[in-house]
Amino acid sequence: MTTDDRPLVSIIIPNYNYARTLGMCLRAALNQTYGPMEILVVDDGSTDDSVAIAQGLGVSVISTPANGGCAAARNFGVARAAGEVLFFIDSDVAIAPDAVEVAVAQLRSDPRIGVVCGIEDPEPLIRDSLLEEYRALQYHYWSVSGEGNVTFLFPAMCAMRREVFDEIGPFNTRLRHTEEVDYGYRVSRRYDLRLTSAISGRHDHDDSLRVLLRKLFHRGRMRIPLYARAQAFAQGFETRWRAYGSVAALAALVSVVVPVVFGAAWWAVPALLFAVSVLCDAGLYAFVARRRSIAFLGYFVVIHFLVNVTIATAAATGVLQWLTSGTFRRLYDPAPGGALEEAGA
Repeated sequence: MTTDDRPLVSIIIPNYNYARTLGMCLRAALNQTYGPMEILVVDDGSTDDSVAIAQGLGVSVISTPANGGCAAARNFGVARAAGEVLFFIDSDVAIAPDAVEVAVAQLRSDPRIGVVCGIEDPEPLIRDSLLEEYRALQYHYWSVSGEGNVTFLFPAMCAMRREVFDEIGPFNTRLRHTEEVDYGYRVSRRYDLRLTSAISGRHDHDDSLRVLLRKLFHRGRMRIPLYARAQAFAQGFETRWRAYGSVAALAALVSVVVPVVFGAAWWAVPALLFAVSVLCDAGLYAFVARRRSIAFLGYFVVIHFLVNVTIATAAATGVLQWLTSGTFRRLYDPAPGGALEEAGA
């Protein structure tokens, strides 16, 4: 359906126990400058007040038969959406008032553009921990430095024409941690996948270091089979220099045993490797230094070092698993008949 040649946009919001932020997410979606729209909250088995919050704002809620993750929830929402344009928003993200309007304009400006993705603000949606401030700055900088055509889907806020989704197919429901990398790879082989700061929003990032590092570990590990197949990193986010920085950070940590064994003079080895890790992402540190205090920059350096160590450890674990497990190597393979085979990863 269209109004004055403006396509109907279906905003699809997968949600699982995000009552804390769902209201902010929905109010931002309801206050868009664009029309016509429909908003669908796909509740994936929440046990909190999410459904009541959505219904209280007059938003349609559809519920999945069982908790299946974001990929399954997005697919479930698309099957019930009427729009010619699909706009996905994570339930812990509040988009800018013109996000939908800008996304539609960009999609209609060039038929080669299959998907447009927004860039998260450097400030978190809810500022209640230093870790969230770290993550907002880090994620924003890594994203904005890759602005343009990418091969990595940013599903927290992204839009595509319905016909593109129908052609590419559904999200891979087996990939709870890396479905966005898989989908971006599939889209970018046929269309331009555009990352743009013209579409923006604020994200409620993880406020627990344990949770953040666990997510990064599993995401990094499970990307190895796809990167081995593509023989490249995801363009626009995970660059070679960032990979080198992660490897240098892990090497710096491991090399601490060198001065313990051979004497204090050998502290130069981990110090040099740490310096290499910092230099590999010097632009990020300069960005943070311009925006925040020296004290916060010190905190940022420590947390980013731990993040880099986690990323490198995840990649090493993924490579080992790829070498020893045929099932893991086939993680991104379609099964016979087009169905997705089960993975024992």
